[in-house]
Amino acid sequence: MSLLKITKLGHPKIRQGTEPVSSEELHSQTIQRLIDDMVETMRDANGVGIAAPQVHVSKQIIAIEVSTENPRYPNHPAVPLMVLLNPMIMNHAETTVEEWEGCLSVPDLRGLVPRWTRVKISGLDRHGQGVELETEGFFARVIQHEVDHLNGKVFLDRLPDLKTLTHLREYEKFWKR
Repeated sequence: MSLLKITKLGHPKIRQGTEPVSSEELHSQTIQRLIDDMVETMRDANGVGIAAPQVHVSKQIIAIEVSTENPRYPNHPAVPLMVLLNPMIMNHAETTVEEWEGCLSVPDLRGLVPRWTRVKISGLDRHGQGVELETEGFFARVIQHEVDHLNGKVFLDRLPDLKTLTHLREYEKFWKR
């Protein structure tokens, strides 16, 4: 496994959108290694999610893992490692809530982003098995954030008020709970 370079805002790959992973690709050594490298890169950067466009690959792959030991998100419930290919949000709550978000591709910034409180998602796991789950709270937020990356969006696109955009140091000093 190896660390991958994280795509930063401004690089065309982050806005390009993605292609589904075909069944032939799914079982390839290339895709399986990419998944392992994405997970290692996410963990190394203290992220809770990563999407393939964030490592310069235009494929529909996301990885999510929330550890209670993560220094960036210490007060959120743990979520075991989950890899989803070709994920789709099938349904969602009508209610939204604004919470602070950041992004590995937009380093050192945070903003208040509204997200649905609950989402139902379907996709494939890394072995090609169908996955369908309903999530809520922080887990649902992370899924929506990562699926946005697959569609060429970043959290800044969802900010209803740019006045909430803050540098990480100021966020930690004035806004972090």
